[in-house]
Amino acid sequence: MTDTACALSIGGHAIRNRAFLAPMAGITDRPFREIAERFGAGLVVSEMVASAALSTGHGGMVRKLTRAGTLPHVVQLAGCEAQWMAEGARIAEGAGADIIDINFGCPAKRVTNGYAGSALMRVPDQALGIVEAVAGATTRPVTVKMRLGWDDESLNAAQIAQLAVSAGAQMITVHGRTRQQFYKGQARWALVRSVVEAVDVPVVVNGDIVDIASARQALAESGAAAVMLGRGAQGQPWRVGQIGAALSGLEAEAPPEGSELVALIQRHYEDMLVDYGIEVGLRAARKHLGWYADAAGLALDKPTRTQLLDNEDTKAVLSLIDTLFSGEWRAAA
Repeated sequence: MTDTACALSIGGHAIRNRAFLAPMAGITDRPFREIAERFGAGLVVSEMVASAALSTGHGGMVRKLTRAGTLPHVVQLAGCEAQWMAEGARIAEGAGADIIDINFGCPAKRVTNGYAGSALMRVPDQALGIVEAVAGATTRPVTVKMRLGWDDESLNAAQIAQLAVSAGAQMITVHGRTRQQFYKGQARWALVRSVVEAVDVPVVVNGDIVDIASARQALAESGAAAVMLGRGAQGQPWRVGQIGAALSGLEAEAPPEGSELVALIQRHYEDMLVDYGIEVGLRAARKHLGWYADAAGLALDKPTRTQLLDNEDTKAVLSLIDTLFSGEWRAAA
């Protein structure tokens, strides 16, 4: 596939490029998605929203419905019962969702033990019923994210994709691992080609895409229409937009450095404290601060890392972000 301007659309929503931010539980909240969008991501997807909990008004699930930026608002729903998935879709649409994504890919035991996420790939009829219920409950376009299958003995992504499309799905994303692989080994992009050949809707390839070289290789091996970044965007949410620009034949924006990087991380930190509240926000922000430090190549000693990640004095953390990421700390080290 050659690098050309994006011609993708989902249900009438034009997509600006072929690099998307994957849904990641506890990570792709509003502040993170806003940064990825600001730096040019083609599409961003919400954290996984548990449909049954959403239907009962669970505050954490309602928060996850918050729109970020101006791109089409994609909300991902998870669940194993068609009734609650349909109700979740209605609630998400009412909250402003432009696209509803269905999770057939999460490998976490807490999800699959309830026969949701990638466990649904073991029960094609139930998976079909869920897509039918969601598509019938909303006027918004429906998409599906899945894995290659449960294990190497059941690589049935092409079959599940065909069922999903027959029920109304307008895009399919495939992580190039089975559920039993979790995140081990290598994503097998070439196996996604069977899905591309089985359906007539756009297919997105996901897994181990971290830079423009891996994005191009994933597209070449899979024949997919776009790529989706998950862990490759941790600590560097601008990476999605950089890849999207390159795939469109444009010059990628330079990653933020110095005062720009400091301002970005400080704003991200403060936005999380606002969205979650101080107590929860402090815990939620730790992983992001650690990823930013790792991505910036900061070899922090244990006391400094502790001051950054575990400090409850928010003003001290903001000051330390300035010191660490402006280059002052590296220069003095």
